[in-house]
Amino acid sequence: MLSLMSDCNAGFRAAASCLLASLLLSPGPSLKAQTPERRNVIIFVADGLRRGSVNAEDTPTFWAVRTRGVDFRNSHSVFPTFTTANASAIATGHGLGDTGDYSNVIWPGVWLTRPESLNRPGVPATAGGYVTPFLENDEVLANMNAAFDGNYLGEATLLSVAQAKGFAVASVGKLGPTAIQQNSATGWDPSGELAAGSAVIVDDSTGQVNASGEPLGFPLPQAVLDGMEAQHLRPVAPLRTNGYGDADQGSNGFFGDAKSPGTLAANLTQQQWFADVATRVLLPQFVADKKSFVLLFWSRDPDGTQHNQGDSLQQVRPGINGPTSKLALRNADHDLKQLMDWLDAHPAVKANTDVILTSDHGFATVSRREIAADGSVTGEPSALLDYNTWPREKAQTRGTLPTGFLAIDLGIREHLRVFDAGHRSDSAPSVFRELAVGGERSDHPEMGSALLSTGPVQRLDGTDAQLIVAANGGSDLIYAPTRDAGVVRRTVAALAGLDYVGGIFADESYCGETMADCPGALPLKAIGLNGSSKLPRPAIAVAFKVSYPKPGDLQNALQISDTTLQEGQGMHGGFGREQTWNNMAAIGPDFKKGFVDEAPVGNVDIVPTLAKILKIDLPSVGSLKGRVASEALKGGTTVKLAGGQVLTSAPANGGLSTVLEFQEMDGVRYYDRACFVKEKRCE
Repeated sequence: MLSLMSDCNAGFRAAASCLLASLLLSPGPSLKAQTPERRNVIIFVADGLRRGSVNAEDTPTFWAVRTRGVDFRNSHSVFPTFTTANASAIATGHGLGDTGDYSNVIWPGVWLTRPESLNRPGVPATAGGYVTPFLENDEVLANMNAAFDGNYLGEATLLSVAQAKGFAVASVGKLGPTAIQQNSATGWDPSGELAAGSAVIVDDSTGQVNASGEPLGFPLPQAVLDGMEAQHLRPVAPLRTNGYGDADQGSNGFFGDAKSPGTLAANLTQQQWFADVATRVLLPQFVADKKSFVLLFWSRDPDGTQHNQGDSLQQVRPGINGPTSKLALRNADHDLKQLMDWLDAHPAVKANTDVILTSDHGFATVSRREIAADGSVTGEPSALLDYNTWPREKAQTRGTLPTGFLAIDLGIREHLRVFDAGHRSDSAPSVFRELAVGGERSDHPEMGSALLSTGPVQRLDGTDAQLIVAANGGSDLIYAPTRDAGVVRRTVAALAGLDYVGGIFADESYCGETMADCPGALPLKAIGLNGSSKLPRPAIAVAFKVSYPKPGDLQNALQISDTTLQEGQGMHGGFGREQTWNNMAAIGPDFKKGFVDEAPVGNVDIVPTLAKILKIDLPSVGSLKGRVASEALKGGTTVKLAGGQVLTSAPANGGLSTVLEFQEMDGVRYYDRACFVKEKRCE
């Protein structure tokens, strides 16, 4: 080779030989140019965005991505249709039977508190904790990881693996699902402070402290804090108040009560801060560091506003279709536009960046009285009692289902005592406060979750209770800590007699191989809740009734909901198509343009599809995995649809059966809807 260069210098060889030598010996640039540049990815989750809410007027940016890129027209959330459940699927590409994140509120099988070694001196480990934790909380997630080997999900997340592969990674937005995207990085340090290593997690708790001055959120790397300072952004996430008082309708966090309407404002201030952090700090840092990146942005709107909106107090119309909910749609669209505008201003980055849009679930208007489209109301005992009120609660009119109605009705029907899962007892023998049910004034569980038992519950972890009801909204989970098959079977029979039930799914281990011992119920494995998770599996998942005052109009669906929210506000978690039909679209160099994907696809498919684009191999424990949506990728072949399928349970004593409608593609099951009817199909 040295001889060849000498000949070039001497002019003894043809120009082609000299060029060859130059290419072989030339450093970096020409060789580097032969290495394909890794893609960037932005995942934008609009919490609670219904597919039917996307249009050119209210959500022009979402609409543009849908029409110019790939429109996943046949999209699906996982069931139960709750935020953290779907966040776990979006994070890992696995179904709930593998991640164990069955709903926002679960029973983890332990009294969930900080690891004992992290408690402050003199404070006993049992002083604060949860038997039915709400997972949209950084401290709760850290406690879950501490209780379950550092990663309660049991599966790796795309963002964490991408970071290990050298990508710049950040997750920004709503408290809970944002941290779940990098779950294995989160926990406690030896001094008892929340820790996330080098992970960048920006959420509602960022920079916030509790009354004792302890941080409520995960600390940020110094480079991010320096970037915020340079951009004159406070390193503390704004609250949802929009600068108003907590009980002012200008505060997006104000949910009202039975006599006072909730918010009339979208979550403007907080989400603008999130968008500014993403576009003015994080994305510029990724470019400056010359790193490929994966950025997830989780918009609380429209979910938060639809939950709390004050347009429809004690009325189911307009429900979540009023002017305040439209403000939330426009707010989410504004945040997406800010990200897309940043890409437009950086064309080289845009040319190498794929953007995928999804929502965790759909939505419906809360019904706490009507159980059918004709206006028929519930006649169950829980709705016919008068209740003592909790602080910040106003008395409901008789005929309204109370918060925790499922626990109360099961207690009445199965002759079980009811204990509030959120309140410790002031005296023995039970460690949880017992609720009075019946008589002149009854009590209801403050947040809905309860323990049911023939005698006092004496263990903090609830393992001596016959049943634990984890109240969530449009569906509830029921656990059987003592694993008594007779209790489970009797509970299924009791559920089949409740007029607000819209579907029953039971652990097949209690019901016999053919489910013959649980008539009216389908097995949990039919909806993917039976997998490799190390968390306790619910014995029963029960969906509540959905009705449609205008037949076929999903936007006006009503959902019976076990919630603290009011008739006419918003909820999800049920098994209607308006809640499983989330909004999904994608655009970028790896996706087709102007393509309508009619194949079933869902949140569980996001990670497999992006992992293929990013050329990342993800480790896997469980088998409930999504598929690569290859038909939506450039060069992908349009798939032939197989059509829908139906599973129907054996009828219960009243002749009603659980009916499940679903689709399958490449071994992945997508859940359309379920109902509890005498017919073989849902309405």
